[in-house]
Amino acid sequence: MSTEVMTDNRASILLVDDMEDNLMALEAVLGSLNEPLVRARSGEEAMKALLRQRFAVILLDVRMPGMDGFETASNIKRLDQTKDVPIIFLTGTDNDAGYAFRGYATGAADYLTKPFDPWVLRAKVTVFLELHRKNQQLEKILAREQQQFDELAARLSAIETHMAASSLKDVLELRHHVTHMEELVREMRRGRGA
Repeated sequence: MSTEVMTDNRASILLVDDMEDNLMALEAVLGSLNEPLVRARSGEEAMKALLRQRFAVILLDVRMPGMDGFETASNIKRLDQTKDVPIIFLTGTDNDAGYAFRGYATGAADYLTKPFDPWVLRAKVTVFLELHRKNQQLEKILAREQQQFDELAARLSAIETHMAASSLKDVLELRHHVTHMEELVREMRRGRGA
């Protein structure tokens, strides 16, 4: 499937499984979400994909040759740029309760056994896609607020410098700076809904 970089409105989903049939089944279930689906056939491939782009959620098979799902998840959670990406573990065995415990201990957000209910999987992935979008919105709001705070700090610094270097006859210029800062504060309050 597509390996395009995530845009503002689309959230890539990483599918990690060593079996072609399993990857095809995941694509069939998740294709209707209209989000980029990126395949990885091993833990190593998954790590490379995670270093190239951001993902909203990872569907990770537990049993794979080489780096298994648990080791892959541990590596994902160690990296600053990937540690917050939610992982849904997928496994073909449900008789070993230790797998579920180990999955959650490794940092999994959820755990499903195969064969999984397509509706349940799609619903779970949809929740993580929505969370990802909300986090992106929050990041944009915080970046805008940081820019506004930086502008306020710069204006305050300019006022302090101006006051230190001049007499009170420059009050009109100072009032202009203060008025502009008040406008920024009002805009920030509107942005927060206050």
